[in-house]
Amino acid sequence: MMEERERVLGHMLGENGLSVFRTLDDVDVAGKRVLVRTDLNVPMQDARITDATRIERALANIREISEKKGKVVLLSHLGRPKNGRDPKDSLKPVAVELERQLGRYISFASDCTGEFAKSTVKAMRDGDILLLENTRFHAAETKNDPGFVDALAELGDIYVNDAFATAHRAHASTEGLAHKLPAYVGRTMQRELEMLTSMLADPKRPLAAIVGGAKVSGKFELLGNLMRRVEYLFVGGGMANTFLAATGKEIGKSLYEKKFADVARQIFADADSANCKLMLPVDAVVASRLEPNVRWQTVDIDSVGENQMILDIGPRTISQVVGLIAAARTLVWNGPVGAFEVAPFHTGTMSIAKVAAQLTKVGALETIAGGGDTIAALNQAGATQDFTYVSAAGGAFLEWLEGKRLPGVEALRWTSADKV
Repeated sequence: MMEERERVLGHMLGENGLSVFRTLDDVDVAGKRVLVRTDLNVPMQDARITDATRIERALANIREISEKKGKVVLLSHLGRPKNGRDPKDSLKPVAVELERQLGRYISFASDCTGEFAKSTVKAMRDGDILLLENTRFHAAETKNDPGFVDALAELGDIYVNDAFATAHRAHASTEGLAHKLPAYVGRTMQRELEMLTSMLADPKRPLAAIVGGAKVSGKFELLGNLMRRVEYLFVGGGMANTFLAATGKEIGKSLYEKKFADVARQIFADADSANCKLMLPVDAVVASRLEPNVRWQTVDIDSVGENQMILDIGPRTISQVVGLIAAARTLVWNGPVGAFEVAPFHTGTMSIAKVAAQLTKVGALETIAGGGDTIAALNQAGATQDFTYVSAAGGAFLEWLEGKRLPGVEALRWTSADKV
């Protein structure tokens, strides 16, 4: 098992092959104060959690450390508080939900540093679980301030990072602590690294990718990295409009980024050089505006009217994308291919999601998806549970696919010198 994990994580190894990640298999947590950076950044409305997915994914790691008699001290951020403490960004409701899902008492401290936090940690018994208040109530968190790192480190004997979603940020609780305490990868992050690395390093081929969403400007690096790795790449959603306009298509009032037309044309040329088949919509569902119950029609991509907006892919395009994923063995998906939040412009995204889920269910396809809008779309389609893996990370998932090194992951490396 350990040999397989190291093989799967191989793309992260240094040139000398000595760098590895330490996991919970490599440490005895009994009696130790375990600072666990977890991802409890759940959506909230009126102090109520509207989606507990991230809490649910964190449970196994928390439960394992507790059952092994470690003192679990949880660190997380919630939202983006601008001026210190903000009641709407308090983690207290999360502590209540954690308690409900774990079926046991969870302590809560009203700060993540200071005398009260220290005394609360000191009072813990083996196996206890404590959630500290939002780390971002301190501006020093996002600045990765050394003094704040030291204050957090006082509360623990070892550090476990289980928050892949925040690994692209070099913050005190996501990167700084890994340099102050013996550092380990938590189970949730371990699973994420294994799945994403397996998908990119040694996927079953052919490998296809679907990239959608509103804008192409934030996904140039993603497209560049994917086209060097995949056989098929379909670009949909609003970002496809920029490519269509760049190739001379009339797109009416559709959202697009005119200033990136030259970049879009270059991406086409690069895809051809990389032997990647880059596909765009061949027909579209259009309307004069984006709103429920608006009059709409399906048109050929060469027949978009000047007062029309492209809001979804059409049936011929759906058929082509279904054919693409049916021919593939692995699919990577980031971004919806239409305005799925508003009927009837959800049809393209829902159809593709359901087909991909069914192919995965029967073992014909491996599917990995990520990004907030993608998860929302898969949930709407009822397809999430059938995908091979759905990443709860947003920015970190994208940066990983772009081939970037993530500070929170890099800080967890260790070499043979650390074993002494």
